[in-house]
Amino acid sequence: MNKEEQIILFSFLLQGVCCRDYNISLPEKIEALSGSCVIIKCTFKIEDKFDKNLTETDAIGQWFKDGHDVNKHQVFTSRVPNSNHFKGAITGKLHEKNCTTIFYNVSSNHNGKYYFRIESGDLKYTYAKSASTVTVIESPPKPTVKLYKDQDQEEVLEGSSVSLRCSAETLCSSPPPTLTWSFTPRIPLSESGGQQELLVSDLNFTATHRHHRVTFTCTITYQLQDKNKTAQDNITLHVQYAPKISPSSSCNGTDVTVCFCEGDGNPSPELEWHLSGRPVSNSSNTFISEERLNSTGLRSSITLHQSLSHSYTLQCVGNNTRGTARELLLSVARLNVSSVMIGVAVAAVLVIMFCAITCVCVR
Repeated sequence: MNKEEQIILFSFLLQGVCCRDYNISLPEKIEALSGSCVIIKCTFKIEDKFDKNLTETDAIGQWFKDGHDVNKHQVFTSRVPNSNHFKGAITGKLHEKNCTTIFYNVSSNHNGKYYFRIESGDLKYTYAKSASTVTVIESPPKPTVKLYKDQDQEEVLEGSSVSLRCSAETLCSSPPPTLTWSFTPRIPLSESGGQQELLVSDLNFTATHRHHRVTFTCTITYQLQDKNKTAQDNITLHVQYAPKISPSSSCNGTDVTVCFCEGDGNPSPELEWHLSGRPVSNSSNTFISEERLNSTGLRSSITLHQSLSHSYTLQCVGNNTRGTARELLLSVARLNVSSVMIGVAVAAVLVIMFCAITCVCVR
């Protein structure tokens, strides 16, 4: 290796040594909501020999967009923060190598790649190899709603504790965004939340059959100067519960008795008719029919012909994998004729004896 080659190699090595301490940490991509603000988290490193130049009074931070030319691409300088450039502020302490910056009133003009430059005395350096890309969006990202605390199954059981979690990665805004729940029917539920970079709201309640197929909606709201911007996500809860017999179930008729029974449950129940405690099916004295009302409801009817001479009861029984429900719809007590005649005869004899004794006593 000749002398010229050695000099060139030494120059490259020296350049590497000089530049190795210049480094910056920036988020690669940032989403910003139009009409709100954007924060670029930023820290940097410099050569040790320039530490003495980096002072609180002299340090100046600058931002360039889509290039490095001071005249063409500079969009912010902490020397004159209220200039015609983007409105903002360096919230970090430059003398502590923190260049975190906030820009206000974000619009489509803020789309682009941002490069940072530090100046302080003899220290002047542009971090041209690292940039943060800001993308301006018109609508906020949707929050995420899911069953929380290891509840991965699609259905929950009636009586179990349920926790729905709504979470959202928040964008810069003032005031901070809020999360709200909405659902029908409106049932009092407990709600908790926290304000961080990840906004979280938990909805806690005990599952009942009234929560089956209820859609819970979580809305994130950004309060901006011109208008509010919102985004939503929802989840529909599926609750398994034991059968329930409707109070509208009833009987009517004289010579022919017709009874109706409506049952509801998840899974959808099977309905049976029990005559004096025993299941009955279609026969010459009974006719049974069924009608599906919805995914969880069933309606059954039974027609009874009055050829039944004895006393009896009629129950509607609903069954599914979660339990059983019973409802007494009819109780008939028929009188035995021979027993009635004997009772009348005994009563007549007692009356005659009473009258005879009365006559003897009077005489």
